[in-house]
Amino acid sequence: MSFEIPTIDISPYVMSPYVANSPDERHDAARAAVATDLDRACREVGFIQIVGHGIPRESIDGLADALDEFFALPLDVKKTYARSSSENRGYSPPKSESLSMSLGVASANMMNDFYEAVVVGTEAADYPDLDLPESSYAANTWPDAAPGFRPAVEQYFSHAQTLAAILMRAFTDALGLEQGYFDSMLDHSINALKMNNYALPESEIAMPGEMTGMGAHTDFGILTILWADQVPGLQILGADNLWHDAQPADNALLINLGDAMARWTNDRWRSTIHRVDPPIVDGRIIRRRSAAFFFDGNYDAVIEALPGTLQPGEVGYPPITIAENIAAKVAGLKGGIAPGGDLREAERVRAAG
Repeated sequence: MSFEIPTIDISPYVMSPYVANSPDERHDAARAAVATDLDRACREVGFIQIVGHGIPRESIDGLADALDEFFALPLDVKKTYARSSSENRGYSPPKSESLSMSLGVASANMMNDFYEAVVVGTEAADYPDLDLPESSYAANTWPDAAPGFRPAVEQYFSHAQTLAAILMRAFTDALGLEQGYFDSMLDHSINALKMNNYALPESEIAMPGEMTGMGAHTDFGILTILWADQVPGLQILGADNLWHDAQPADNALLINLGDAMARWTNDRWRSTIHRVDPPIVDGRIIRRRSAAFFFDGNYDAVIEALPGTLQPGEVGYPPITIAENIAAKVAGLKGGIAPGGDLREAERVRAAG
């Protein structure tokens, strides 16, 4: 069975902003074609490569430079920006996380993911008129030892938020829902940018026990916008239960769905399982960088089956809030505590060839 990540040009949505109650909005042929392609891709793969996304090249280059500036700092300096394991902010050193445990799938060496990461996201202060929990909207830790980091990351973060909103309009059309259906669930969305660096000295590779770049997992929220180096490593678990390599084309971004969207659609759309194993050449891991923008939705939004996604007699996932779902997955990621509930993806990971 052949495997291919569909490439979709979303410029009809980027270049033609939504106008409420416009008689042409839902009937524009170009946008309708994009919506149809998105529905097919979300049903069959759950990963999409997009072009025409509107994020300027200079902003993406600035993000890459920011990653280089931060990750080049000495490890002892980077560790000063670490946060509590209960928070999804700040620096995480190598081998301090296990993404497979977010699905309750333990590895031989529990906290074995060798990437290092730094995370920033939306804060409670971004919504001064709302009383939001710090547990979901924690304040950021910006590294003053890397002075170019914050402005470049904030610029990219802003572009990614705009793109996520555009994608949600396209997804709304693809699902046949009334425009604006998700608005009340997204107006104080938990958004986070996780910037990753995969590289270890040669001596680290010889450590005993199983090691992975980033363990098999699904993403937790609604959708993910991924920028990554064009270096092999990212692998996607296909419908054939085999791992398939994936890397972005020039000027493309990868989009994948998260658990919230899969639960909303009762798995009509796929929250695709993926992992990262960068190549090893001459005993050294080839450096790979990535930045995943997680668009997760409002902390208090309830994830339950959308209209039209359940067949007569079919039972969907039990309702859960965005915050509850994320908290359970983060407890596995950072604390090694397997989440409870309906984890259909875990069985697919265990059966993967």
